[in-house]
Formats: sequence, structure tokens, C-alpha cells
Amino acid sequence: MRKIFKVALWVLIVLLIFAGGIALYVKDQLGSIDSLEERNVKYGGLNYYSTETGEFISPEKLPHYPERTTGGDPGFSRFFKTSPYAPETPFPKKMLTKNEFSKTPADFATYWFGHSTVILELDGKRILFDPVFKNAGPLPIITRRYDISPLKREELPKIDLVIITHDHYDHLETATIKYLADKGIEFLVPLGVGARLEGWGVPKKNITELGWEQEMIFDSITITALPGIHYSGRSNSDRNQTLWASYAIKGKEKNIFNSGDTGYGKHLKGIGEKYGPFDLAFVEIDGWNNGWPLTHLFPDQVIQLCKDMNTKLLFPTHWGTFDLALHPWNESIQMVADRAAENDIEMVTPILGEKVIPGVTPTSNWWITLSGK
Repeated sequence: MRKIFKVALWVLIVLLIFAGGIALYVKDQLGSIDSLEERNVKYGGLNYYSTETGEFISPEKLPHYPERTTGGDPGFSRFFKTSPYAPETPFPKKMLTKNEFSKTPADFATYWFGHSTVILELDGKRILFDPVFKNAGPLPIITRRYDISPLKREELPKIDLVIITHDHYDHLETATIKYLADKGIEFLVPLGVGARLEGWGVPKKNITELGWEQEMIFDSITITALPGIHYSGRSNSDRNQTLWASYAIKGKEKNIFNSGDTGYGKHLKGIGEKYGPFDLAFVEIDGWNNGWPLTHLFPDQVIQLCKDMNTKLLFPTHWGTFDLALHPWNESIQMVADRAAENDIEMVTPILGEKVIPGVTPTSNWWITLSGK
């Protein structure tokens, strides 16, 4: 009996140590955040922040209709499973190492690494958006990618600026920020997200936080943070305690829009009128569902955004990497491609890892020939 008790005790100790390790890991993934008192002092004068709730306010309230949800069970347990909507074969991709990037960035070129992770080369600077190279959750088993990234974070070339649209896991990856933290890179983030980066080792002097309609001058490039209909947070207890943003990026000759995550609203027309026209728009096209109709753009709304922005080129992002909205992996891109063709909107759809000069380098509808569910 004593032997059994000792074994049980050791098993319990091991389990407690394991559980404690997981808890510490998840806490690190969550990151730091300003206290309510700090947020109220910093942001209390903004018309899109509430000192009563301690939260940032979306231009339009985000409705949720569980009874309208399409595609299956929207419960959290699905993020632990292999998606039934995943492709059956690997994506075409160009695998990259840092040696395959030019020492001096181009005046205008792009790379897409899946979902919203993009490198934009502009005016000789290399800008990295929303770097996520693994899964999109606080544990490696949560929200796994359909396919591997064409680039490992350790193979990133020299980056001049990292831009974060918001702090959701599919846009802000702890391990990547920690890897980049000591490399002298500048970081541009929405209000409140800087605390997370500091907690992961990024020097405060290298972080610029912007509210909506505020701008950062980066050499020859002017970057303006702009509104979106969305939300933020990395746990059930910190929803909307940091800001989210879209961005207008104006270089010497090119004017570019990055939608971040947003639902469709009148704010987009206002952005187009004030900051457009745009030569290129990175636009999220996936994540929509009738159960949460304002959280992301539906395919028709992607096209309407392009019209609102008066953009010459559409570069679809936020697709082909994670199952976030319970529909086939290639449904959004095909619907958007069909509607773009009907409206004479030119799309830029490179394979993963391919360097393209938007409007110059031809791209194809590569997803059509890929078998999938």
C-alpha cells in the first residue's frame, strides 16, 4: 500500500509540474497589458475608448447570431482538431531562406507567406506585416496551419519595420516577436499592443503606438493608422483592451492600403476619399460567416471595398492558412476571384513565398487545380 501511495504521489507531482509549465507557457503567450488605470489615463480622451468599460469601441457594434452560423459547430473545441475543410494536398510554394532575398529591398515588391503575413518592399525598406509562421493559438495544438510556411522565422531577411494590425493570435505570434526583439527593428502597433511587445523583449524605444488617424514617418514612407470594425484580445478577459487598425502606407510613388481585419462599413468610403486612390490594397477575404456578419468581409464586400478605395490592384490576404470560419479553404478566394473578374478588378495572387511586383509580375488562379475538400 505504501508503495502504491508513493507512486501516486510522484504521478501527482509530475502532473502538477506539467500543468504549471503549461500555465506559464500560456501566460507568456498572452503577453502583458496595461492596467485599467493606465489605459484610462492614456486613452480617456479618445472618442473610440470608454473609461467606463476600459475598452476600445468599434465604429459599429459586432453582432453575433449563433443560430445563423453556417458550416458546422463553431465551438472552441474545433480549433484542436484537423479541419474538415482543409486541402488534401500541399500548396504550391517557393521555399525561401534569407540568402534568396536581395541585400537592398526593392522600391516595390511583395511576398505572401500565408494568411496576413506579408513582406512589402517599398522605397528600399522591407516591411513585415502580422508575422505568424506556425499555429494561431496559445498552444501549438490549437488552430494549426493547413500547410507549412514557405519561410521559417529564423530565415527572415533583414527587416526594417514590423507592422501589427491587432493582437489576435493569427496576426501576432509570440515566438516571432521574441525572435525579432533584439535585432534593432522598429515596430508599429495600435494603441495598447506595445505592452505585449515590451513583455516579449522589444525595447520600448523601438515601439511606436498609433491611434486612428495618427501617423508615423518612416524615412520616405508615411504610415497612417485607420479605423476598422473588429475587436481585439488574446483571452476571455482582455477583449478590446488594445486597439486594432487598418493602415494607409504612402511611399514616394506608391500608395498602399492594408485592411487588417474589418467588417464592411461607411468608414471604408471615408478612408478611400481621404487617403486614396491606392495602387495596391491588401484585403482580408476570409473569416466571414452569417453568425458574425460584421467581424470580417464577405466576398461581395471585398469588391465594394476596392471600389471605395479606388484601388488599382487587389491582393487577397487572410485566407488559405487557418480554418477560422467553417467553410472550405478555397471558397473565399474563388468567390472573390469571380466577383473581381465581373467588376474588372485585377488581383495579385502569388503562390506562397513568391516574390512579385504587383501589376507587373503575372500571377495565376493556382488554387483551382489543387484538390481540396
